[in-house]
Amino acid sequence: MSPATDSEPPVPAPDSNDPSAPRVSAAVAVLGRNRLPWSPDDDEVRDTRETSRPGSTSWPARDSWPADDAEAGSADWSAEAAPSREPLGSRLDEWWARLLYTPGRQRLWRWGGPIAVTLLAAVLRLYDLGNPHSLVFDETFYVKDAWSLLHLGYEGSWPSGADPAFAAGNVNDFTNVGSYVVHPPLGKWIIALGEAAAGGAQNSFGWRISVAVCGILAVLLIAMIGTKLFKSTLLGTIAGFLMAIDGHAIVMSRVGILDGILMLFLLLGFGAILLDREWHLKRLAAWVAQREKDGSEPAWGPAMWWRPWLMVAAVAFGLASAVKWSGLYFLVAFVLYTVLVDALARRRAGLPFWISAAVLKQGLVTVVLTVPLYLASYLVTWVGWFTTNGGYYRHWAETDGKPWTGALAWVPLVWQNFWHFEVSVYNFNVNEHDPHPYAANPLTWLFMIRPTQMYVGTTTGGTGGCGDQTCYSNITSVGNAAIWWAATAAIFYLVYRLIRKREWQVGLILMGMVAGYLPWLLYINRTIFQFYTIAFEPYMILGLTFVIGLALGRRTDKRRKRTRALWIVAAYLVLASLVTVFFYPVWTAQPIPGWLLTLHYWLPSWR
Repeated sequence: MSPATDSEPPVPAPDSNDPSAPRVSAAVAVLGRNRLPWSPDDDEVRDTRETSRPGSTSWPARDSWPADDAEAGSADWSAEAAPSREPLGSRLDEWWARLLYTPGRQRLWRWGGPIAVTLLAAVLRLYDLGNPHSLVFDETFYVKDAWSLLHLGYEGSWPSGADPAFAAGNVNDFTNVGSYVVHPPLGKWIIALGEAAAGGAQNSFGWRISVAVCGILAVLLIAMIGTKLFKSTLLGTIAGFLMAIDGHAIVMSRVGILDGILMLFLLLGFGAILLDREWHLKRLAAWVAQREKDGSEPAWGPAMWWRPWLMVAAVAFGLASAVKWSGLYFLVAFVLYTVLVDALARRRAGLPFWISAAVLKQGLVTVVLTVPLYLASYLVTWVGWFTTNGGYYRHWAETDGKPWTGALAWVPLVWQNFWHFEVSVYNFNVNEHDPHPYAANPLTWLFMIRPTQMYVGTTTGGTGGCGDQTCYSNITSVGNAAIWWAATAAIFYLVYRLIRKREWQVGLILMGMVAGYLPWLLYINRTIFQFYTIAFEPYMILGLTFVIGLALGRRTDKRRKRTRALWIVAAYLVLASLVTVFFYPVWTAQPIPGWLLTLHYWLPSWR
């Protein structure tokens, strides 16, 4: 059960003054030090290899070490064979090494771990998904808008008080008059696909299945990202497991609203940025190596126009913005991040004009590669509004408004109408101050002070199925406290760790938090809700997983230390699982008696 480790040797600084230090090329320096804290040191690996040779008096022999998967590389030694020194690694490490000794088993584990937690996520998200058969919280907007969007190409208007009739099966009461909507259409198109696949909007399972699929895919994606980021299938699987069992993630995958869909596209963009970082650094290193070979002066360095993963990220962030505009923050944050990564890589390579090259050369290329794709992927989701005539403000300039004059008079009316619509939506969103009982100040989000109560149902007369006269069925978007509060502590620790150690993995995780959380601090007086945090919850989970990796330590740690670490992490994961079992009824509207419901209010503000 030991995390896979980075097999690259440590890279001395390229400007080392030590004459005895080995010469490191600028191309190697570009890649930087990529070792993770749980990676065994080279001396440790060398020592374990040497002491496992035939004839060693300290350790039993080992025929070979797996060359392509350090996760299966825990030494197959025992305490009885090492009377003179404490053995390294736990007995679990030994068993795990034997279990995954063949390449086929290693491949099975690399896929099996993430798939297993994804299946767990599917069970927790799909069980009784159609319950309750009534519109929950903002489903009153998005489920009905999605159904009219599917039929009209734009969001139609509904009569006042249409929710009970809609839940009863009267799903075609919409009119062809455009409805004023404050979010772009992509999320509603995705919800509409689920409604169509379920045979119509009469089926409450269909209202939510698309969002549930997005939540399930997010678990698989975070497991894969964690495996790549931490170079460990175990840690990637733990990240997926934590996301699978967290209550906030479960609720946001079981309610037909937009935020779970937004989270998936943002996570796709984040994963693409992770792949682009590796892609870019390898090619920059190759370019520098070729210049060294040719004996030419690298000066500014290259401008890389072909960066496919960066372009994928731009599309993903554009599609995220087509669900909710907060996707724009991720584009801005990660464009700046890629410029910073490029600048530091050029500096490590010894390029003399590394700042100006990163900003004025590669930076401009990055903007050109991302912004047009971002805009195109956003605008294409509005095709229904552009190609029909009934959408809200579709003919504003020709009717209620005035066409632009002067220098902008040439702009087609349809684009004038679209711009007016977007400006109107922006003004609405930033000026939304209506009081709401579950509004939550973003300053309290990380501490989970005011979760959103999305549904409350009461059954009396002993017919609710909970064994009591009165049964309560709630959907509360409160997270798993063992996960959420630990993740919050981990994020604060990672800020400190980034300052002290400057590990790029920590910086990337925190950039996800910067993009997903910090912009909301500009709107602390707006009416906003705790459930918005699903957009950055994956990065809290990754931060917590990083700390878990630190707690696990190295597979070359002494046996008592390693065994104790494994027990501690296992106990924590069991605790988180028990919290999920306890809270699952109030995440999924399962009927429970009042006394049991009261036990779930760990803070007074959770009521």
